[in-house]
Amino acid sequence: MILIEQRAPNNAAATEQLQLPFELRCKCRLRTRLASGEEAGLFLERGAVLRAGDRLLANDGRVVEVMAAPEQVMDVHSSDAHLLARAAYHLGNRHVAVELQPGLVRFARDHVLGEMVRGLGLEVLETEAPFEPESGAYGGHGGHAHPHGHSADGEGRGPRIHDMMLLGRR
Repeated sequence: MILIEQRAPNNAAATEQLQLPFELRCKCRLRTRLASGEEAGLFLERGAVLRAGDRLLANDGRVVEVMAAPEQVMDVHSSDAHLLARAAYHLGNRHVAVELQPGLVRFARDHVLGEMVRGLGLEVLETEAPFEPESGAYGGHGGHAHPHGHSADGEGRGPRIHDMMLLGRR
């Protein structure tokens, strides 16, 4: 099994690929398989979120490129920026990870959220595509883009104290 414990420079030439859906790219400890089928163990720094194009350095010196796997998502296309902003606002208000592109809001498939967005007057298309949500406003390694509530010390109880301090609230 190949062991991966650190990142490589993003300009390093990759010899292997690791294709994962977003949910698994948020895990710092993971047993998985490379695109070649070889078993791999990830042991990365806590809080790391892997992004498509990231490079990882295996203990044997190989460089592994991270790929975003296609997954079940909902796409909202519109030329009306105001409607898309409303959809993104309401999804974000529910702590939903969203990918934003010009004319597109993408989120993990959820029929309840799909109906909410349809209720705003937008068409929602269920599809399969790589999912690369926004990393959040708190830093370059994921911020609040994780697909599941907050960390264990604050899960399901609203913003963590650290987040509230950053926002100037107590």
